[in-house]
Amino acid sequence: MGALDGKTALVTGSGAGIGRAVAERFAREGARVVVADRDRDAAASTAAAIGDAARAVAMDISDEASVAAAFADLETGGWTPDVVVANAGVQLFGQDAPAADLDLEVWNRTIGINLTGTFLTVKHAVRAMLPRGGGSIILTGSPTGINGEGAAFTAYSASKAGIHGLARTAAAAYAGDNIRVNTVVPAYTETTLVTTISDDPESRRAIIGRIPLGRAGSPRDVEGIMVFLASDDGAFATGSLFAVDGGMTTL
Repeated sequence: MGALDGKTALVTGSGAGIGRAVAERFAREGARVVVADRDRDAAASTAAAIGDAARAVAMDISDEASVAAAFADLETGGWTPDVVVANAGVQLFGQDAPAADLDLEVWNRTIGINLTGTFLTVKHAVRAMLPRGGGSIILTGSPTGINGEGAAFTAYSASKAGIHGLARTAAAAYAGDNIRVNTVVPAYTETTLVTTISDDPESRRAIIGRIPLGRAGSPRDVEGIMVFLASDDGAFATGSLFAVDGGMTTL
């Protein structure tokens, strides 16, 4: 038996990277998985790799009409999620910057996708879960929202700090409804989101040098804690940050 047998999970940003790894692991643990991504083809690719236990959905988390329509369609089709992983986001390398140098458009785009998009995902996840008697919502955070790791990424760091606060307030607001909300904080994880760093040996060495375990993270490093929080084993966990960062935030 899998840890997620009988559950339906929606994972945003699951066309690639951490989201795809989590979606595939959830399916191996017995869940039906809704693969949600703004890129319809990427979502379809992940769903095809999973097979019959997956359904691809095109969803732009920064657009409430898109999010609402996706959840409504899932309800109509009998795929209302018990678990929602709000993982989709952007990091605008070469555009994000220290505050005095940051263009407002870059700030607005980053906040609109990362923070507002996560809020909209949480909002409609809660609405879907309330009639079902509860559920688990998992947000993807970042060390940049905890320490000074993101000094040159003002918008991204602020968006992730906001996500951490959103998780705590939503957890407090809906604990009585048996809806759990937690945040997973990966370290520098090598995916297509961070090729600007991973393709630059000097930048890569510098960031790995700040990870006590001495290596970059991989999407697989995040799967286990996501399964725990999605499963009944995590039934008493809510409002918490779970760092899976090789010790990065201990420095």
